[in-house]
Amino acid sequence: MIEFHYTTEFRLGTDREYRSWLQRSIGLMGYKAVNLVYVFVSDEYLLGLNREYLGHDSFTDIITFDYVQGMDLSGDIFISVRRVEENAMKFKVTFEMEIRRVMAHGLLHLMGYGDKTEEQTRLMRIAEEKMMKLFHVEQ
Repeated sequence: MIEFHYTTEFRLGTDREYRSWLQRSIGLMGYKAVNLVYVFVSDEYLLGLNREYLGHDSFTDIITFDYVQGMDLSGDIFISVRRVEENAMKFKVTFEMEIRRVMAHGLLHLMGYGDKTEEQTRLMRIAEEKMMKLFHVEQ
């Protein structure tokens, strides 16, 4: 099950298209979506989570809470819509491309990908690109 929740006015537009893309990506990686929840929030909301659960006093684009058991993916993925907007401008990509990258990033964290070292970040970027290419691919 993949759910989308919103605490801001932002909407993905076509939940079904995004859900299908995520399901394809998950399946191709050999995992099963058990309970994935994407929550699109404000900067302030995510800053509060960052302070409370991670002890960080800084803005971020995403926080992922991992409840994975084996190959069964479960987790809550909180995304700051404002951070995604700013990142899109910074990296000179469309908002839609950046939201997909961040959504993929959170999912890949649940699959065990990290981003603490240069090598981990490099591997994460490769996997994000593979997932993003699947967005308009039909099953």
